[in-house]
Amino acid sequence: MQGGASPRLKLSGGGILICCMLSADAAVTTQQMRPYRWIKFIPTMDYLIKNGLIIDGSGKDPVEANIGIKGDRISFVGKARVDAKEVIDAGGLIVSPGFIDTHTHSEFTLLADARAEGKISQGVTTDISGNCGLSAAPLYGEVLEQREADLEELGIKERWATLGEYFSLLEKKGIATNFSTLCGHGNIRGSVIGYKNRRPDKKEMDEMKRFLSEALQQGAHGFSTGLIYPPGVYSDTDELIELCKGLNWKLEIGNWKFVYASHMRSEGDKLIESIEETIEIGRKTGVHVHISHIKTSGEHNWQKIGKVIELMQMARREGIKLTCDRYPYIASSTDLDVMLPSWVFEGGRNEGLRRLKDSTIREKLKSEFSSKPVDYWKNIHISSVVKDENKWMEGENIFNISQRMGKAIGDAVLDILIDEGLRAGAIFFSMSEENLKRFLSIPYAMVGSDSSARSFSGITRNGKPHPRGFGTFPRFIGKYVRDEGLMPLPEAIKRITHLPAETFGLKHRGLIKEGYYADVVLFDYERIIDKATFDDPFQRGDGIEYVFVNGALAYKQGRYSERLSGRVLR
Repeated sequence: MQGGASPRLKLSGGGILICCMLSADAAVTTQQMRPYRWIKFIPTMDYLIKNGLIIDGSGKDPVEANIGIKGDRISFVGKARVDAKEVIDAGGLIVSPGFIDTHTHSEFTLLADARAEGKISQGVTTDISGNCGLSAAPLYGEVLEQREADLEELGIKERWATLGEYFSLLEKKGIATNFSTLCGHGNIRGSVIGYKNRRPDKKEMDEMKRFLSEALQQGAHGFSTGLIYPPGVYSDTDELIELCKGLNWKLEIGNWKFVYASHMRSEGDKLIESIEETIEIGRKTGVHVHISHIKTSGEHNWQKIGKVIELMQMARREGIKLTCDRYPYIASSTDLDVMLPSWVFEGGRNEGLRRLKDSTIREKLKSEFSSKPVDYWKNIHISSVVKDENKWMEGENIFNISQRMGKAIGDAVLDILIDEGLRAGAIFFSMSEENLKRFLSIPYAMVGSDSSARSFSGITRNGKPHPRGFGTFPRFIGKYVRDEGLMPLPEAIKRITHLPAETFGLKHRGLIKEGYYADVVLFDYERIIDKATFDDPFQRGDGIEYVFVNGALAYKQGRYSERLSGRVLR
């Protein structure tokens, strides 16, 4: 063997030693002479991903290297040849950390169907749920009553009260993706005060703080609000500041980050005031504030984007920790009843239904609806209904539905809400494409689908949900990064991997790095694109080739392994 050659010696215990021979001409004594200089022991890998172009999540330029996966970790990143039980040739593919869906609502659908095919097939390895004030726990009193219909519809027979109990259920059943959650303000307030429109007294405030503290101790990564939904809509700024102060407790004993994420009071007419409130909460508490699905809703509000970005930039210059997320679509999706004034829901769902049936209240609401132009109703589509006889409405806009029903629009809307028990879902087309691009381009903006985990068959395949649940990440990379050129690919990957991991305190995730968990995605940058549409949302995107979750191969070239290798991230 010539001097300087680097043999690879197999070991009986598995693995190899990379070494080099000293030159035969070296001027050394016999005592100094050693046959080999041992450099590094590399165990036999479970998987070797070779010839890929690695974008590691840090924002750095791509590098050509191999990745070795052993157990649930990335054990090797480099160019050396290593042994592996299975080798994947990633030639022509991008290798990146698994995508982190920053804003989701998977707490119930994931318990109903652990496969989460809609997420896995677009490269998502971690869901951050518990957003918009709604989380899996706490579930007491009126909050549990409000959730019963949803749980029954999904066939969930188990019941729980605390986040710890919920986590135990998830772990017992197994899940395909990693699951992280915030604790919802709506759960806390509803469990203590119910759906009453009033401020909490001191005893109730102390109880709400206790519920939040308990959730943080059991593994929540922060606190969320949904300030357009009852009961969160009944809270004031002082209540939110008092609760957010409780996010600081663990920072004193460990390097954990707790986030306050808010679906603000308004994303349209009072958008500026809502941004200012969110910033003020960050200023007075010192917590990291995160604006959920930031947008300018309603054409007459599109021009506010400059002021919105200016306010956020000023807050960050002031030292306030502030980030945001956005989905890459110009339509939002939520419950149809969001268009009703908040006083309708005081006291809960049953009280709301009673008010809608009151003739005086009905006429008042119809009068308010009549001020909306026809185009407004054409831009609202029913996405889901509960009753089989109403399934024909799914995918149709409100104007067409009212025509088919032979009713005035106001009557049609109210009748749908009553007949569906205030549980109809809707999609609202109200945003600007140019503003969407500006929001996505903000350096501290992440990507969140604002969707639940669903599969292509089974109990979670129902209705015509927003296509973002199946296409968000291929669309972001394919349409907005590759085709629109909004940012370099390494920066885009950082926004959906390392930045959310850092923001929400997900330890040892979000980077391709030795010792980190092996959440890894291989995709074809030339082909990646979404295929899901509003008419046919249950479609996989193109270009995602392989997905690893905690070292297990979850998805390979269009086929699901159905291995439930996801974990609860406390």
